[in-house]
Amino acid sequence: MATQTVHPTSEHGHGHGDHGVPGFQHQFEDLQQQLDSTTLGMWIFLVTEIMFFGGLFAGYALYRSAAPDAFAAASAHLDITLGGFNTVVLIGSSLTMALAVRAAMLGDNKWVRNWLVFTFILGSVFLGVKIVEYSAKFRDHLVPGPNFHWPVAAEARGAEMFYCFYFAMTGMHAFHMIIGGGLLIFFIRKAMKNTYHPRYFGPVENMGLYWHFVDIVWIFLFPLLYLLGLHLHGGAHH
Repeated sequence: MATQTVHPTSEHGHGHGDHGVPGFQHQFEDLQQQLDSTTLGMWIFLVTEIMFFGGLFAGYALYRSAAPDAFAAASAHLDITLGGFNTVVLIGSSLTMALAVRAAMLGDNKWVRNWLVFTFILGSVFLGVKIVEYSAKFRDHLVPGPNFHWPVAAEARGAEMFYCFYFAMTGMHAFHMIIGGGLLIFFIRKAMKNTYHPRYFGPVENMGLYWHFVDIVWIFLFPLLYLLGLHLHGGAHH
């Protein structure tokens, strides 16, 4: 790994001693600057993600206000049990991700690997449930497009718009989950090589920020999409 000479009087007092430490990148003054820079970069990225999902939420709110009854009726056709199960799964994955970050801070690579594997399994369960849900929507002709079918003609347009947002919002969320799964595999392999230690855990911590963000997005999606029509048909779902 390339090295860099840092003057002893540098404002980063520990910089010189950090060269040669596993995980240290030569373009930084020291490990603390490296951690601060990468964490700042992750937060900037998450701000752009908030803006992206915020636009979807705003569009959803606008169209929902224009057709509240149709949106509620369409929501009543979502499976609340599966949606609730997936919510619990993601909350559990946030816990295992937090434990992986803690293990990285302690330099316990074995448990970094184990907790990340658990997180990956929970994420895979979530995606598997979404496949089941999507399959049911195709079977019931509830996918927006020429084959979309809604029994109440007066609600058809609003119901189709609801499902446009349903697939757009949950689809983008699932896409972020898939990306997260790929990243988890990368970090699991790194942990198997004993990469992390108490002075170098930033990548796992930033992975945790990403994963928690994705989980929080779902916490908003679940009530907006699944609970909207709960009052219809005595809370029944199909």
